[in-house]
Amino acid sequence: MSTDPGSGFCALIIMGVSGSGKSTIADALGRRLGWIVEDADRFHSKSNIEKMSAGIALTDEDRWSWLRAVAAEIGRNRASGTSIIMACSALKRAYRDILVNGHRDTRIVYLRGDKDLIASRLKARLAHFMPPGLLEDQFDTLEEPAADERPIVVDIDATVDDIADRIVTMLEPDQKIS
Repeated sequence: MSTDPGSGFCALIIMGVSGSGKSTIADALGRRLGWIVEDADRFHSKSNIEKMSAGIALTDEDRWSWLRAVAAEIGRNRASGTSIIMACSALKRAYRDILVNGHRDTRIVYLRGDKDLIASRLKARLAHFMPPGLLEDQFDTLEEPAADERPIVVDIDATVDDIADRIVTMLEPDQKIS
């Protein structure tokens, strides 16, 4: 669905630690809103994927070019008038600042969850390059969004449909998609 400058969000960034359900929730919201959905994981360099697959946590230096590539994809969609939902860990404020880039039409959706729940999800997940052993590092790195980031915060201890419903309900009334 395209948007004009006054008719709604340009981008939602679905953030949280690995296993919080970013891709699943982004897909559910994409179907509901009719927006393009992207997973930031596809913008990782081969070396980043190899490091994570080997159980080595990424450094900030590893992440900067990845974050710039994700931000550029959001910018391409903004320039074409197309709204996008981006599933991206965006664990630190500095990372989110790159992705949002001062645009008020971009909102952060933080999928907040209990470490034990997320660990059980990671153990059940097949064929993903992020091993469960890096979950502790993800929680250590996580800087929960501050109020001035205008986050939509949703606990993940519910069904996918319930979480998507909560997010849509929490969007500002003048920016909901009908």
